[in-house]
Amino acid sequence: MTTTEHTGTHPWRGVLVATALPLADDLSVAYDAYAEHCAWLVENGCDGVVPNGSLGEYQVLTPEERAKVVQTAVAAIGGDRVMPGVAAYGSAEARRWAEQARDAGCASVMLLPPNAYRADERSVMAHYAEVAKAGIPVVAYNNPIDTKVDLTPELLARLHAEGYIHAVKEFSGDVRRAYRIAELAPDLDLLIGSDDVLLELAIAGAKGWVAGYPNALPKSSVELYRAAVGGDLDTAKRLYEQLHPLLRWDSQVEFVQAIKLSMDIAGRHGGPVRPPRVRLLPGQEAAVRAATEKALAAGLA
Repeated sequence: MTTTEHTGTHPWRGVLVATALPLADDLSVAYDAYAEHCAWLVENGCDGVVPNGSLGEYQVLTPEERAKVVQTAVAAIGGDRVMPGVAAYGSAEARRWAEQARDAGCASVMLLPPNAYRADERSVMAHYAEVAKAGIPVVAYNNPIDTKVDLTPELLARLHAEGYIHAVKEFSGDVRRAYRIAELAPDLDLLIGSDDVLLELAIAGAKGWVAGYPNALPKSSVELYRAAVGGDLDTAKRLYEQLHPLLRWDSQVEFVQAIKLSMDIAGRHGGPVRPPRVRLLPGQEAAVRAATEKALAAGLA
């Protein structure tokens, strides 16, 4: 994918890293480290970043911190490369975060459905309609595992037909949905939402990857994505097999801790996590450490 495609009418395409947020030992946000991290990801082949997603621990940030994270990313790499998560319990608050992202210079935002309760389809439609009023393109985020609200292909097609969404980060893990989405809404861009089904969704026609593990290993992750979408399946399969012991952590409850640990091992600044998250169990930490060290020893970076 060229830079023109990314910065033009489809800024959500390519490899956009759902950034982990570096924290200091006192759990304050390390903004300078975050700015450096965003720049480093782009320098290593990633197309942009997604701040304030679940991996960025947005739920435990103050409003001031959340806004400053977006501003920091924009200052580091330019707003056309920044797609903040704007999830919130209420539609009015989500719209305000979309407006903040728009005013900061971002080119698009990513939005979960209402997640304070198991919303029905009418509530989901109303939610996306409200946030769309901010006037910035919205990428839907389907994560029925965590939100208990499923953006089915049929519902996504309705949201797209109304002009409320332009793409979807698909995290259900059901790769069969890619083909149904393409049938019902052929102009709706499918984005890989879970690292451990990257190859399957790339083959199915995904236009981008909202990615977790490039936080630690961006070069090899980007090489994997480019090979997969470009049809170089020999390269893609080899890298996928090498990286999958790490990629599968993206679908685990402890994904934030795992990715931050891999960052630390790879010489990046991951740092601690904020409560209520806690450290990995010894066995989990050993598994992540072993897989990360094996990937690094194999020359993956």
